[in-house]
Amino acid sequence: MKILFNLTILFSSVYFTSCGPTYRPFTAELQEQNRWTEDELKHIQFYLSNDIVLRRNLSRGESVIEGGKIRIKEGQRIEEVVIKEGTPGVLVFMPKEERLAIAFESGKDKFLMFGPHPKWNGRYMLLGSEWDKFAGKVTYQGKTYSTSSNSAYAGLLVDLEKISQVERERHTAEGRRVRG
Repeated sequence: MKILFNLTILFSSVYFTSCGPTYRPFTAELQEQNRWTEDELKHIQFYLSNDIVLRRNLSRGESVIEGGKIRIKEGQRIEEVVIKEGTPGVLVFMPKEERLAIAFESGKDKFLMFGPHPKWNGRYMLLGSEWDKFAGKVTYQGKTYSTSSNSAYAGLLVDLEKISQVERERHTAEGRRVRG
């Protein structure tokens, strides 16, 4: 009876996990294998692997930004932008090879930069400047935000099943010659 129960649990878990999306880390190796162009990458749905929380102090004269939350912490006004794990994003542009500007919401300059991390098997992870043990700096909407070191673990995921369903037609022009 116990074996039958365990087999039922095993088959149920396999069935339910096989029905959902097959999210996998987006890696430099995956990009290399498929040789996706920037235009092709713009048709791939990306997802965020971990929460990202961006914070910055607002000066007295600054107006409230519509997408962010304003918090008062120890007498300071702090703008906070939260991008939750699983949030879908799209490629906006590639400033250079192996750099992806991914937008998780509409609006001017509302994107974050991702690139392959050598210590994480080439997974595309959040890029920033001045990372230390506790925090880093990232640019969002043309402004500098602080983010905790936890955000450094936020990477890009893709649904491999959906990507493999996309049909590509590629044609190479043979060229034309002058007749005469």
